[in-house]
Amino acid sequence: MAAKKILLLTGDFAEDYETMVPFQALQAVGHTVHAVCPGKKAGDKVKTAIHDFEGDQTYTEKPGHQFSLNASFDEADAARYDALVIAGGRAPEYLRLNPQVISLIQGFAQANKPVAAICHAAQLLAAADVIRGHKISAYPACAPEVKLAGAEYADIPIDGAITDGVFVTAPAWPAHPQWIAQLLQKLGTEIKL
Repeated sequence: MAAKKILLLTGDFAEDYETMVPFQALQAVGHTVHAVCPGKKAGDKVKTAIHDFEGDQTYTEKPGHQFSLNASFDEADAARYDALVIAGGRAPEYLRLNPQVISLIQGFAQANKPVAAICHAAQLLAAADVIRGHKISAYPACAPEVKLAGAEYADIPIDGAITDGVFVTAPAWPAHPQWIAQLLQKLGTEIKL
């Protein structure tokens, strides 16, 4: 298996685990991962948030880590990468207002390259108008946006994931094992112990 080049899109107040875990896990299996955020360059940091499920109507939020970016957003181009990973959390709510972000997501979808989105990242997929006709999972509060974008909302367990076409989606960080495994399968990654 040849190593793949993955672009990880994150931002301030993205969910900590949904940024850090795929960044590290994809590198651990030999892939190159470039983490970017609009308006920031390699060496800059984003503030992340830790979301937890503690029995309230929605998740709770606590400060996360300062995550160091290792690439510059202005150099991000779908043609240079094999897949796109999009972190959830609160960042997608704001990132979807950035035309360059929307164009980048559309570039991956149009090139039929894997797009792995978790949690609130479905807000970006909906804003980019790339999920019409697909079955997409997301944090349950994003279900209306998924449906309004012409996709079928996949109401799956919080630790599940679903692949439909180029899209690998999951509701939240408890799905990391399924979500990352399905992305690795889309990439053709073989792990030999």
